[in-house]
Amino acid sequence: MVDVLVTGGAGFIGSNFVRYALRTHPDWHVTTLDKLTYAGRRENLHDVIDDPRHTFVHGDIADAPVSGPLVERANIVVHFAAETHVDRSLLAAGEFIRTDVEGTFVLLEAARRAKALRRFVQISTDEVYGSVPTGASRETDELKPRNPYSASKVGADRLAYSYWASFNVPVIVTRASNNYGPYQFPEKVIPLFVTNALEDLPVPLYGDGRNVRDWLHVDDHCRAIDLLIERGDNGEVYNIGGGNDVANIDLTQQILAVLGKPTTLITPVADRVGHDRRYFVDTTKLRAIGWKPQVAFNDGLRATVDWYRQNQWWWRPIKEHDPAFKAYYDAQYGQRK
Repeated sequence: MVDVLVTGGAGFIGSNFVRYALRTHPDWHVTTLDKLTYAGRRENLHDVIDDPRHTFVHGDIADAPVSGPLVERANIVVHFAAETHVDRSLLAAGEFIRTDVEGTFVLLEAARRAKALRRFVQISTDEVYGSVPTGASRETDELKPRNPYSASKVGADRLAYSYWASFNVPVIVTRASNNYGPYQFPEKVIPLFVTNALEDLPVPLYGDGRNVRDWLHVDDHCRAIDLLIERGDNGEVYNIGGGNDVANIDLTQQILAVLGKPTTLITPVADRVGHDRRYFVDTTKLRAIGWKPQVAFNDGLRATVDWYRQNQWWWRPIKEHDPAFKAYYDAQYGQRK
């Protein structure tokens, strides 16, 4: 069996990758390491948690006695674990530095000692490039992070690269655009807007709604990582983008149209500080080794909306009974009206 460690495997993208890996690779044993913070939930793995080829470990990547041995025995490490929400990083940046930078350092130190490791995939983000008014960011472009989250990812991204350059750790760095799909925590824009609309609650849209993001279905992201594990070159960076640059106002209107809800639910709120206007990445390098997105955005968005509509058991307990979610929501949007 191939021993695969997935950090942050109980989060949104991580849990989808765990599910994908078990389905696609019958010769893989997958270990999920997750701290189970607010967005890492056992419920995200409910259908695979007891799979005989899956092991769940509750632990912190920054806790070397826990994470180190898991890395040292792995053949492949896919490192998703991170604090990821820009809005949260603007409220409290410290945890982002601790998890995204220090946690990655702990894993890389263990990777230096690993004897059987053949791939360490550092999951980064297109936000490291900063706002891109026109065109598309290439892997060789200057990094210009404009918020604590993206700055913490730059730190982890470049730290991982340095361990390849200095110690020959078999690192690949990926920079993906905004993901969407099932099991995304309902404070992020698509699940927040879908679930609010299902409850006929206001949909809080930042600023003029003209900020643009490139949307990538989480399944296409998983396929890209899988391909890079096999065909990527160590020490290289690969952009992963869906090619779907959509303004937030258009995205919001599409969600409401799928749900048959009125646009009067859209409630403009004051823009967040340092809100990057546009992200878009060039994926020529990844396409050259055989990847292209398979999920059309309109189809993927409709399927995602339907998933949240059909799986209210998953998100209603968070929105209705989790005091931390309510506190965050009130802090984030209550003063912006």
